[in-house]
Amino acid sequence: MQRMIRSGIWILSAALVLMVAASAARAQDAERAYFNGKTVRLVVGYGPGGGYDAYARMIAPHLSKALGASVVVENQPGAGGLVALNRIYAAAPDGLTMMIVNGTGAALSQLTEQAGVRFDLGAFGYLGTVSASPWIWLVGPNSTIRTPQDAMKLGKKMNWAASGPADGLSDGAAFTCEALNLDCHVVLGYAGSNQAALAVTQGEMDAIYVSDTSANNYVASGQQRVIAAMGRTKSRFFPDAPTIFDAVKLTADQQWLFDFRGKLEDLGRILLVPPSTPPGRLAALQAAVKQTLNEPALIAEGEKGQRYIDYLDAAATRKNAQDVVTNISPEQRKRVQDILTKAR
Repeated sequence: MQRMIRSGIWILSAALVLMVAASAARAQDAERAYFNGKTVRLVVGYGPGGGYDAYARMIAPHLSKALGASVVVENQPGAGGLVALNRIYAAAPDGLTMMIVNGTGAALSQLTEQAGVRFDLGAFGYLGTVSASPWIWLVGPNSTIRTPQDAMKLGKKMNWAASGPADGLSDGAAFTCEALNLDCHVVLGYAGSNQAALAVTQGEMDAIYVSDTSANNYVASGQQRVIAAMGRTKSRFFPDAPTIFDAVKLTADQQWLFDFRGKLEDLGRILLVPPSTPPGRLAALQAAVKQTLNEPALIAEGEKGQRYIDYLDAAATRKNAQDVVTNISPEQRKRVQDILTKAR
């Protein structure tokens, strides 16, 4: 009798599991069906022709197929992407508007309480990370600096080339100088990373902090030399170059600074939707983005044009964002703000 009862319970439990799974599948199918024949706007916070625009236009046709919708790219330039991001934050959470965002820049704008910021980066709905590059410390071909230790023993001020505050070049340099206690001057005003790199090549500046995709171009042409990758991840372009964690015996505080900076960089190019997007619809979008960004044809297309796909799922992307703008103490926030002030 007990055996029959146990058998009956097992059969009932299995039936319930199947019913729940079938119900979840029907709900997922219904959410996917919502997008059929609709138009989804993929907003870019910059004008046509730039890197974010190129990524969006490369992704859009593939995402259209995955969603069964028409995905159109819409450029909304202004204030380095902040105008569009403010609009997305206040947009209707219907799943029909998404944005490809400079996550690092958005986080820095919020951390520094930049005028005009009307969003909380930690509150958006996240679809995933499109790409995120390790950043690299470079020096000129004739520099006497070959290791971080050389810079730490330099005995004079190091000049780092940058274009503007919180441009990646300047704030990355400021974090490096703070963590390693270097005597630095971050020099702003270069028109872009190419002009800043040229100043380093010519000996006008001592160093530059750039993404590994940009670094690859400079090093391949003989303009620069690699000192280190500045996070825990090695660069695909410079597998023999050490990370800063490999190159220097870091204290716990130094590790925190480089890890925090690494999380900022890991935000990279992210896809997000307005807060309060219905969970089922958000899940359908997340599944479509995952399918799209793991598509071999898209990855190959990106590599051909040096637009690399480094997919990170929605949960990990959201965690990265919240770790830098939400899960940070007032004291840590103040310290970050003080460091970034040195980059201005």
